[in-house]
Amino acid sequence: MSEIQPETAVRIGNLVEEFVGQSATYYRKTFAYMMQAPGYRFTFNFVAALLGPVWFGARGLWSWFLGFVLLETFAFIQIGTGLFGDLGRDARMRAEQIGETLNLRRQQIEVAEQAGAASVDALKRAAESLEGAFTKAQDAAAQADANGLIYVSFGLALLIAFKLITGSIANWTLEGQFARWRSDASVASGWSVTRFVFAVMIFVGIAVMSTIKFAQPDAFEVLNAFPTNRNWRLNVGDGVQAGFDWVKIHGRGFFDAITIGMRTLLDWIEVALVQTPWPVVGLVIVLLAYLSAGPRVAIFTGAALAYLGLLDFWEKAMTTIALLGAAALISVTLGVPLGIFCARRPRAFAIVRPILDFMQSMPSFVYLIPVVAFIGAGKPAGVIATMIFGSPPAIRFTVLGLQQVPAAVREAALAFGATPRYLLWRVDLPLASKTIMAGVNQTILMSLAMVVVASLIGAKGLGEDVLEALQYAAAGQGLLAGLAILFCALILDRIVAGKP
Repeated sequence: MSEIQPETAVRIGNLVEEFVGQSATYYRKTFAYMMQAPGYRFTFNFVAALLGPVWFGARGLWSWFLGFVLLETFAFIQIGTGLFGDLGRDARMRAEQIGETLNLRRQQIEVAEQAGAASVDALKRAAESLEGAFTKAQDAAAQADANGLIYVSFGLALLIAFKLITGSIANWTLEGQFARWRSDASVASGWSVTRFVFAVMIFVGIAVMSTIKFAQPDAFEVLNAFPTNRNWRLNVGDGVQAGFDWVKIHGRGFFDAITIGMRTLLDWIEVALVQTPWPVVGLVIVLLAYLSAGPRVAIFTGAALAYLGLLDFWEKAMTTIALLGAAALISVTLGVPLGIFCARRPRAFAIVRPILDFMQSMPSFVYLIPVVAFIGAGKPAGVIATMIFGSPPAIRFTVLGLQQVPAAVREAALAFGATPRYLLWRVDLPLASKTIMAGVNQTILMSLAMVVVASLIGAKGLGEDVLEALQYAAAGQGLLAGLAILFCALILDRIVAGKP
């Protein structure tokens, strides 16, 4: 336990008064006690225990506020359910359904008795069974209605427990906020009436609506379903479709040019990988693995290529790599320069970053919709969808790598008369090369993850085998095709990553 020097204690005490606002004397003593040793020291804040989450909100501790709002709301739900909740609602609804079925059976019995049908006995046995179920459902409803006191007691116990926890950790959390405030003046401090009112409104709104919803589900229909109109979605969808049609008609030449360019690039890569004799392609890939990552990776690459060939995956694997190579080549060619541009212009990156977030957050299947609408099905559409999905890492890692270049190194280069071009090519890019290559590696692997998805729009390759296996529940064939995709990914990953 360390002693705090008198002059330091006075200075900290003054800071505490400035930080806490109200109840400064109490917090000066409390913080002085807590600062005598690191870690948590037990204190109890009665005001915080009484106010609960609202105290955290008024003090600007919003993460703690939200957590205790949820906990105390759960306690209030139990109390409200026990006091005015319809505990036997489900059982009564089941009893009503059984009663309706029982009335129908009785009517059927009367008709059968009048007609002298042989099914009377069976109908009576069914009615007796339904009567027993009806009685049990009514008893269950009555028993559930009698459990209100249990819910109230449980809710009160939870509420008291949460209040005790709040009071026990309140000073500890506020002291942590005080430590952050001392190094960052923007951290919330003091007791804010605005924050207090806002916290009360949120807490009361959440607690009241949740309690009513669980205690009386039928009281307010608006709490059960979001108020909407299905025609709104239909109208918006029609508007989006009209926009797609307009862009497709007026941009036909642009999209045709993209399609031709993608198809030409794919044809050239497929000539190199598919039509070239397989021993040549295999030997070149193994040599690349040896030169890039060493003999162990070369041996693994040879074994993986043998797997692809022996199980008749060779041609489709080369088609997959061609599609992947085209998409990755375009992604890297466009992504790295864009990353360089964004790294030197923060305002441009502030615009590009949300776009990258959108591209990485959008489910992969959704990319296929606009691509098919503008480009059509086939391999070019698969390349574009793969490129969109895989390009963000190349941009992000390029920006990250260039931002991590030490400023002292750049200043030294500039001091020795380095031009901007020399600074980029001889200083920035060499120092950021490992991070940029990690982004290229991630781009390739993310592009490979789109292989199966792109097969849905006719991209061919190994994804087609996986898709067929899913359609026909052929687990064995699907697993073999999946392993083929895995081996392609590992080969490319090791070759691009190089030696550790």
